[in-house]
Amino acid sequence: MPRSALSDLEKKLNYTFNDKTLLEEALRHSSFVNEHPGKGLADNERLEFLGDAVVNLITGHLLMMHYPDFNEGHLSRMRAYLVNELQLSNIARLIDLGAYIQLGKGESLTHGRAKPSILANTFEALMAAVYLDGGYAGVFQLVSRYMMPLIDVNSPSADIQDYKSKFQELIQSTRYPLPQYVVMGETGPDHDKAFIIQLTCGDIHAQGFGKSKKNAEQDAARKAYDIFMQHAVE
Repeated sequence: MPRSALSDLEKKLNYTFNDKTLLEEALRHSSFVNEHPGKGLADNERLEFLGDAVVNLITGHLLMMHYPDFNEGHLSRMRAYLVNELQLSNIARLIDLGAYIQLGKGESLTHGRAKPSILANTFEALMAAVYLDGGYAGVFQLVSRYMMPLIDVNSPSADIQDYKSKFQELIQSTRYPLPQYVVMGETGPDHDKAFIIQLTCGDIHAQGFGKSKKNAEQDAARKAYDIFMQHAVE
């Protein structure tokens, strides 16, 4: 690949590689390597493997910083949504990554540069290349630039914070009594407390946890809502 093309991509990334061979490998699809046997070229699949872990780690790191009161279940669902093939391929399109991928002739003729799977996989390989070239700090900055707008746009905080009222509205249409919230305890040091809230509503019981009583109540209401809906389906 011409150095001018690599330089152009580096400008879009706002990252300059110390080892250009890592960048070249990240952009080399297996179809290209298969059409050039005997040249000792490596495709980007190993980097893709590492990049998957790198992107997942950084996205999880960002979510934990952005939502300190969310539990593991919420964070896992959000991360799965943010790092899926569609989202990553859309990020790849933002930097026109398809134009820089080295593809075999057959893959090129079948519009491989626009395929979500190839775009997403190449983006992961590219993030692995940045990680190997510049360390965690460098790739963290880069992934953050693309992930934070998605985290902000797809923030579920409003929906999660509404579970208390959602559950109460649901209960009011039944014979259940109104839910009662009781503080059962606190954990952690004074500077990093977590609260435990017990919700009772008829035969529905749920415990919530959070960095504040309000968030713990919301967590309990979410669990109670899920219990009620599960019983309604059974």
